[in-house]
Amino acid sequence: MRQVVFDLETTGFRFDEGHRIVEIGGVEMVRGAVTGRSFHTYVNPERDMPEGAFKVHGLSEKFLKGFPVFADERVAGAFVEFVGDAELIAHNGIAFDLPFINAELAHAGLEPLTNDIIDTLALARRKFPGAPASLDALCARFGVDMRERERDGHGALLDSRLLAAVYIELTGGLQAGLDFAARPDGEGGPADRTSRRAVYVRPAPLAPLITGDEAAAHARFVETELGPNALWGDRLKPPSGV
Repeated sequence: MRQVVFDLETTGFRFDEGHRIVEIGGVEMVRGAVTGRSFHTYVNPERDMPEGAFKVHGLSEKFLKGFPVFADERVAGAFVEFVGDAELIAHNGIAFDLPFINAELAHAGLEPLTNDIIDTLALARRKFPGAPASLDALCARFGVDMRERERDGHGALLDSRLLAAVYIELTGGLQAGLDFAARPDGEGGPADRTSRRAVYVRPAPLAPLITGDEAAAHARFVETELGPNALWGDRLKPPSGV
């Protein structure tokens, strides 16, 4: 499965009050692992930068004037192409990030994203009810290295990378290749079952790690403490024909 973890920086919280996107970052995950592919761009919001927003991300109106507007193919078109049909992951993505992106796409005369989305804020609140669920709090909970964020502050691409690490922990520390799904081919599409990694079979069993005395003591325990109907009794019987 292909997923895209993404984050936005904006001039404010509400697109319906005229606020705009100023930075987009995204990282690709395949089968639960970050691949190294990413997307990043600054965006000219075509408006002023409120002081409160500037204090969060440090992106000034003057700095952003040198970058393309959202409707530019290098922003909207490039981000939509990067996302493709991937499942999206964002922190507060259902209430904020996806609606904001779709409002910008509508403003640019483009179709909205209809991709499935996982909201890590909702996921964290279900998993840890009553506990702080900000990205900072989750990074601290899972021991995700935040030194770069503490040094440089918020950034859409950096926050996407941190969120990817948090998402992996929220979903049980997934490891690449352990989802038992068909592996993607070289073009990123699904491959048939023959492309799965072969299961390694040990040519000879490992030698037992318990001594004869320990095995005998265990057998006595099963016989005297657990009784004749214990499940362990069947385990101690030699295979038929031996």
